[in-house]
Amino acid sequence: MRPSGRQTNEMRDIVIETGVTMHAEGSCMIKCGNTHVLCTASIDSRVPSFLKGSGLGWVTAEYGMLPRATNTRMRREAKTSQSGRTQEIQRLIGRSLRAGVDRVALGERQIVVDCDVIQADGGTRCASITGGWVALKLAVNQLMKAGLVTSDPLIDPVAAISCGIYAGQEVLDLDYPEDSEAGVDGNFVMTGGKLIEIQMSAEGSTYTRDQMNGLLDLAEKGVGELVEKQLAAVA
Repeated sequence: MRPSGRQTNEMRDIVIETGVTMHAEGSCMIKCGNTHVLCTASIDSRVPSFLKGSGLGWVTAEYGMLPRATNTRMRREAKTSQSGRTQEIQRLIGRSLRAGVDRVALGERQIVVDCDVIQADGGTRCASITGGWVALKLAVNQLMKAGLVTSDPLIDPVAAISCGIYAGQEVLDLDYPEDSEAGVDGNFVMTGGKLIEIQMSAEGSTYTRDQMNGLLDLAEKGVGELVEKQLAAVA
């Protein structure tokens, strides 16, 4: 039995609310159970120096957790003193979202996706990627509406989900009680039915090829459900 009472292949309740900030070109609040992340997308006419004159666009991300997003207060991170975890997660979000972007169609501009964790109960990086794509899509819609982009540069939705082995069972969408006790923990990022990245580690026990295949099956199911929520949110 999972601590939440969910079935092994059952997701937490997913809610995506769009247009939650008045200034960002794209924004949403994604709630994956008790994990809540505010995602905003900001359009910048400038690109990083290594892309100037290339005609290619760029998508990057920043990630952070509010001091009381967890059960004890964390110190607020400054840009110059980010933890290794924060840097690793925001790089993951950026490269995941870029995998679903036609950077030629985007044109020589940058979109920055900010993911701020309001409340954490496991799976914050996966929620950030999933909500980050929604914010990115809404920002791109603004570019298309203004005639600044002639064709949609977003190839496919990008979404992510955690899967792992908890109490000897392969389970989908780990919350914090499961994540903290899981023998195997993994994050699966996908687009268009194809894999972008898998982060997998044996936390307390090793795993077999068959178990890995079972986790992949769960991830495909979970990402499919997330994509339905994403498309409904941006429709």
